[in-house]
Amino acid sequence: MSGTIATGEIEVSTSARTQRCRLVEEVSQVPRITQEQKKLNREKIVQAAGEGFRLHGVDGIGIEELMKTAGMTHGGFYNHFSSKEDLAVEVYRQGFADSLNALAAIRKAHPRSARAALHDMVDGYVTAAHRDHPETGCASAALAVDAGRHGATSQAEYRRGLEGYFSAITEMMLDRAHQTGTEPTSAEAREQAVALFCQMVGALVVSRAVAEADPGLSDEVLTANRKQLRRS
Repeated sequence: MSGTIATGEIEVSTSARTQRCRLVEEVSQVPRITQEQKKLNREKIVQAAGEGFRLHGVDGIGIEELMKTAGMTHGGFYNHFSSKEDLAVEVYRQGFADSLNALAAIRKAHPRSARAALHDMVDGYVTAAHRDHPETGCASAALAVDAGRHGATSQAEYRRGLEGYFSAITEMMLDRAHQTGTEPTSAEAREQAVALFCQMVGALVVSRAVAEADPGLSDEVLTANRKQLRRS
């Protein structure tokens, strides 16, 4: 009797070991995502969220839809972000970084005329094309309301983006003043920069608010503000 039991135990033990070996082999054959692929997947998620949040608002689109747009499954989201709020902060960060890079390119295109650079910035920002395509536009206008509603963490990231804009435009104001023979203080130049940028954002937000109900008024908002901003 004892010999039979021992044999059975050996058979069971051997079977268990075989199953474990097969499981280890199967797991080892599952393709592993490289760090480079993981980085690319994260970028796809941020891009999909950037467009989705700008177009619908942070609360207007769900994680499942965003991941579908990015070409991934819902479950994969948490391999990259701890929450939707975490993703929103990254969208603010990336959105402002892209906008500030575009502003730097404008400044570089007008090395001898800060006035021309300022006009180029206004003409590119306060436009019908920018109004009609928030999904590819500046995060400052498209996500201003969301930042206000989503607490200190989102607002802190939005603030960093604003400060980047304010600093860059302040430098442009000082350069223009120097080129025209006037010398405002740094505080005065910053005040002008803050007012100019907020007027650009406000003009875009208001024009979007009535774009479908009254296209003519929407265009008027853009035209009037663009005209005034070029005089600033």
